[in-house]
Amino acid sequence: MTASTALRLFLTFLLSGWLVHAHGGELPVAVRQALDAAHIPVADVSVWVQAVDSDAPQLQLNAGRPMNPASVMKLVTAFAALDRLGPAYTWSTRLATTGRVADGVLDGSLYLTGGADPMLSYERLWKLLRQVRTLGVTTIRGDIVLDGSALQLPPHDPAAFDGRALRPYNSGAYGLLMHFNTLQLRLLPASEAGQRVGLAASPALSGLEIDNRITTAAGACGVWYGNLDATLEAGPRGPRLVLFGSLPASCGQRDWATAPLSPEQFGRALVASLWADVGGRVEGAVRSGTTPPDAAALLTETSPPLADVVREMNKWSSNVIARQLLASLGSSVPGGLDMVAGGAEVARAQLDAAGITTAGLVIENGSGLSRIERVSARTLGEILIAAWRRPFMPEFMAALPIAGQDGTARGRLYDSPARGYAHVKTGSINGVRAFAGYVLDRHGRRHAVVMLVNHVEAGSSQAAQDALMEWVWAGIADPTPAAAP
Repeated sequence: MTASTALRLFLTFLLSGWLVHAHGGELPVAVRQALDAAHIPVADVSVWVQAVDSDAPQLQLNAGRPMNPASVMKLVTAFAALDRLGPAYTWSTRLATTGRVADGVLDGSLYLTGGADPMLSYERLWKLLRQVRTLGVTTIRGDIVLDGSALQLPPHDPAAFDGRALRPYNSGAYGLLMHFNTLQLRLLPASEAGQRVGLAASPALSGLEIDNRITTAAGACGVWYGNLDATLEAGPRGPRLVLFGSLPASCGQRDWATAPLSPEQFGRALVASLWADVGGRVEGAVRSGTTPPDAAALLTETSPPLADVVREMNKWSSNVIARQLLASLGSSVPGGLDMVAGGAEVARAQLDAAGITTAGLVIENGSGLSRIERVSARTLGEILIAAWRRPFMPEFMAALPIAGQDGTARGRLYDSPARGYAHVKTGSINGVRAFAGYVLDRHGRRHAVVMLVNHVEAGSSQAAQDALMEWVWAGIADPTPAAAP
């Protein structure tokens, strides 16, 4: 533990006796000092702290003000999805055909029909296509048709948020989303500066050429990905992904990722590669289309349950899963709304039905990768309390990163005695830093804790947020739970 951390915790313990029953806007001293050091006024901060066995918050500050939550918005999406669909809900991907198989030849087309599965990995696709081969199909005389019509979506521009269209976090939802629309790149620096970095890309994408220009650099590792970038060019035989920049040798092996193609293009390239990989041939093309109503069912692939999907989304803050979940919610709305707008309508309805405050709530895509999404600390706090009292509480809480141990919160409270006592979803974009989740105090009482910061210096507010978690862990209230009514 560093000397500064020890001093902060000493102050936390010293001050934990006051503000015990605070219902106003007065922050713990350690939190206020950290905000002052970061030059962030309390007017740009909102806070909500409430024990899960209490009917009222112990601490609230600007709690009703709608603020940009960044990725903490995924708690809204997770709650709405679990509340509406249940933790055991699954998605199905189906294979069908319009032809017959004889002597290893399918005399017709093979249809792969998406069901909006958020986690259809290339490993699961490989097994599905391998099963087609074991059913006796070697050659497809027609086409392989990929049907992504399960989701009716508005146009999506992956460059709209920050101009970085090839970053996986900017990928949109799709009815037949495959492998998160992500090309994974394993980088292996050479032994000497100036030499080309080794590259292992997966999954293989048919028709995509990769031009690796990344070189090995000298010096300390630092922010290893800071000097890496990618661009997509038109090559003589199709799209060419150009990788450039440098990676210090001191970094060792690193994993990077990109989204070089749209979900529709990515799916065609992936299926073409996988079908060849399992030893199959197709005389026609791998193309997009719709499944005819008279196609005969062949195989069905079932997704992991929603509980696992929510865990993947929140542990690693997957924007594409969040977008997929919101659109899946919208698929149940009749009428002319696109499924993203419909999903936002369903999410609000689920919160309203649960008695959760929705004043000022704005849902654009459910991921938090947005400049217009808004939610109040009160709403997030009420979601956490409501989730705690729902039958899916274990799944909801287990999906949250553990501070100092895993997921996107593995670096938080790392040298603090509060490490491991907080399950929190964090979020950060330019001008926004936030967290929300549960903190177990040293007396064994659990609390819903929310802190949202919207300010130009929000990126410097981590110390204040960690101080709030430590203050809660130190014991902000009587350790004896409130008596049952």
